[in-house]
Amino acid sequence: MTIRWYPGHMGKAQEKMAEAIRKIDVIIEVIDARLPLSSSNHQLEEMRRAKPCIKILNKHDLADPAVTKAWVRYFESESGVSALPLSARLHADAKQLIKLCQKTVPHRGRPGWPLRVMVFGIPNTGKSTLINTLAGKCIAKVGDKPAITTCGQQIDLKNGIVLSDTPGILWPDMSDQNVAYRLATSGAISASALDYTCVGLFAAEYMMKRYPELMMVRYKLSELPESPTNMLELIGRRLGCLMAGGEIDVHRAAEAFLRELRSGKIGRISLEEPPQTSEEAVSEEEMSSE
Repeated sequence: MTIRWYPGHMGKAQEKMAEAIRKIDVIIEVIDARLPLSSSNHQLEEMRRAKPCIKILNKHDLADPAVTKAWVRYFESESGVSALPLSARLHADAKQLIKLCQKTVPHRGRPGWPLRVMVFGIPNTGKSTLINTLAGKCIAKVGDKPAITTCGQQIDLKNGIVLSDTPGILWPDMSDQNVAYRLATSGAISASALDYTCVGLFAAEYMMKRYPELMMVRYKLSELPESPTNMLELIGRRLGCLMAGGEIDVHRAAEAFLRELRSGKIGRISLEEPPQTSEEAVSEEEMSSE
């Protein structure tokens, strides 16, 4: 199944955001720590120009810690970019972000000269949760479905910082279906735009290759089955996703598996790793030639 999803409000919102960025001092992009590149909006780099950007690797408590560290190094190799892993719900983590914003633009944040920050992110990365944590109250709508925020707003944090909220925006080109399926696996794409069985098979295949031990522990296996289809059927039996006559409901099994994956019940996992830098590629080549 080809996944395509681009709600109509996103196109207009992107045009308005490109205009609003001109009056912003710092851009905060909230991305999913489990799939940082796939959950980034690639058009942001063009829109932000020379504006400093802080990449928030949210849900880092669900991601593979070693892979997250590699992503931080990757992003901070870019000019004008800082990276901060955190959990959007935690006030202690939000305080770290405030300090980083103030450090990034030290000449603003005083009376008459507020530090103007735009919070940006594709659907379901935790952008609204982060805004509510920063504000200390429920201001932005939060939900477990993508595209909850559909219009922007400004929020005065009363500490010299003014936030500009934006709708969750996906880029219109979903031609890379590996990216689309990673997003669907994480929950960033509306359920109406995907087939749970197809996404479940994609996720099962990835997990069997990348995190086989976690799969065996979670589902009490002595060895992995031969195929992703067999894996989903086994998961369905383990989780009681059965139809009349004891036949396995593969669709329900895929839904249940994805819920467990998204919630962290299977363990801390990352769905992608950072691209190799030229230096890393040379280093690996040298090691293999020794």
